[in-house]
Amino acid sequence: MKSFLQNTWKHRAHVVMSLPVFLILFFIMYVPMAGLVMAFKNYDMTKGIFGSPWNGLDNFKFLIASKGTFLNMTGNTLMYYFLFTAVGTFLNVVLAIAIDQLIFKKMAKAMQTLMIIPVFISYAAVQFIVYAFISTDTGILNNTFGMTTRFYSTASLWPWILLIVKIWKDTGYGSVLYMSVLAGIDSSLYEAAEIDGANKWQCIWHITLPSLVPMITVMLLLSVGTIMKSDTGLFYQVTRNSGVLYSTTQVIDSYVLNAIFKNSNFGFTAATSFFQSVVGFILMILANSLVRKIEPENALF
Repeated sequence: MKSFLQNTWKHRAHVVMSLPVFLILFFIMYVPMAGLVMAFKNYDMTKGIFGSPWNGLDNFKFLIASKGTFLNMTGNTLMYYFLFTAVGTFLNVVLAIAIDQLIFKKMAKAMQTLMIIPVFISYAAVQFIVYAFISTDTGILNNTFGMTTRFYSTASLWPWILLIVKIWKDTGYGSVLYMSVLAGIDSSLYEAAEIDGANKWQCIWHITLPSLVPMITVMLLLSVGTIMKSDTGLFYQVTRNSGVLYSTTQVIDSYVLNAIFKNSNFGFTAATSFFQSVVGFILMILANSLVRKIEPENALF
C-alpha cells in the first residue's frame, strides 16, 4: 500500500489528467449498474428501485414467455450482427486500402472528409432520406424505374435496405481506424518487396493485410460483446416502427423500446439489458480464449 501511494504521488500529474475520464466512466458506466436489481424486482415508481418488492426471475420469464416473438427477435438480432459485421469489416478494410493506395493524396483527404459526414447524421434525419428514395408514391426509385413496389409493406426487402443504410452511414468512419494502421507500416517493407519483384496486389496480400489482422481481430472481439445489442435508431426510426415489417426488422432493442412505450415495465427492460450483457460477456470471453489459443498476440487479455 505504501509503495502504491508513493507511486501515485510520483505520477500525480498523470493521475490528475486521467481523473476526469475516470470520473466519467465511474458515474456513467458503473454507478448505473446498481439499477440492475430492477431485473429481479416488480418495479413500483412510488417505492423506487430499492423499495420495490422482489419477484425473482419473473421478468426473465416474461421475456421468453412468447417463444415465437422471442426467437424471431433474437434470430433477427444475431442475423443483423453477422451481416453488418461481415460486410462492414470487409468494406472498411477495402476502403482503407483503396484510399491508402491513392496516388493523389489530396483527393484521399477530400474523400475521407466526405465519407465521415454520414456518421454525424442522426437516424431521425436518415429516415426521411430513406423515405424519399423508397416511398410508394413519391419515392425516387419507383418514379425513376417505373416501379410500384411497396417497400414499407414488404418485409423481405428490409434486410438489404437496412444493410445499405448501415454501410452508407458507418463504413467511411469505420475505415479510419484501419487507415491509421496502414499509416504506421514501414515503407521499407514495400520497397524491399518491389525490389524482389512483387507487384501491387502481392504487396497488399503479403504486407498490408497481415498488418491489419491484429486491428481486425481486436475490433471483432470488441464487437462480440455487443452481439445481442442493435442500433435502435436504425431498426426503430428508419423502419418507422412498421408492424408489417416486424418479421425481419424487430430486434431485441426495438422490442424493448416498444414495451416501454406500451406499459412502462422497467423491470422487464432491465432484465432484457441484463440478459444481453451477460450473453455478450460470455461470448467475448469465449472468443478471446479462442484467439489466445490460436494467436496469443492478438488477444485482448
